[in-house]
Amino acid sequence: MGKVTWKAGTMLYPLPPVMVSCGSMEKSNIVTVAWTGIVNSEPPMTYISLRPERHSYSLIKESGEFVINLTTERLVWNADFCGVRSGRDMRKFSLRGLTAEAATQVGAPMIAESPVNIECRVEKYIPLGSHEMFLSKILAVNVEEKLLDAKGVLHLERAGLAATAHGKYYALGRQIGTFGYSVKKKQG
Repeated sequence: MGKVTWKAGTMLYPLPPVMVSCGSMEKSNIVTVAWTGIVNSEPPMTYISLRPERHSYSLIKESGEFVINLTTERLVWNADFCGVRSGRDMRKFSLRGLTAEAATQVGAPMIAESPVNIECRVEKYIPLGSHEMFLSKILAVNVEEKLLDAKGVLHLERAGLAATAHGKYYALGRQIGTFGYSVKKKQG
C-alpha cells in the first residue's frame, strides 16, 4: 500500500495538551495549548503558539510570562474544558480539581495538580499567520517529588501524561527504548 498526499496543515502527532496558566494570582486564566515544545537546551527555551483572539493571548502579551502545566490522564477533562471555554466568561481555577499555586519565578500561577510546571518568560513574539509564537526562556521547572528517584533522576513515566492526536486524547504508553540504544554494544 502506498502513501497519499494528505490535506495541507496536517500536523505531526501526537502532541502534548498542556494547560498554560497566565495572568496573576488575582486575575488568572488557563488555556489549553498543543503547539508547544522545547526549542533549545542552553539556555533552556520553549514556545507556545496562540491565536490572538484567545483571552490568554492578551494576558501573556501584557505580563510577558506564563506557566506550562503538563497534563495527566486525571487532568484531561480539565484540559479539554480549558481549551473550549473562554476565560473571558469564567474563572477557570474555580473548576473542580484545579488549584492556583504561586510560582517561584513568575507572577502567573501554577496548577498545583499538574506534576510538572514550567515557568516561562517571553523573549520574542513571532507572528506566524493564524497563531503568534511566544518564544520563551524557561526560568524554573517545578516537579512533584514522587517523580524523582533517590539520585534526583526525573521519571516522567510515573506521571501518567496524556497526548492528543486528531481531536482525541491518549494515555502515553510503555517504554520501548532509551536514547542511544540502537548503537550500544550488547551485554553478554
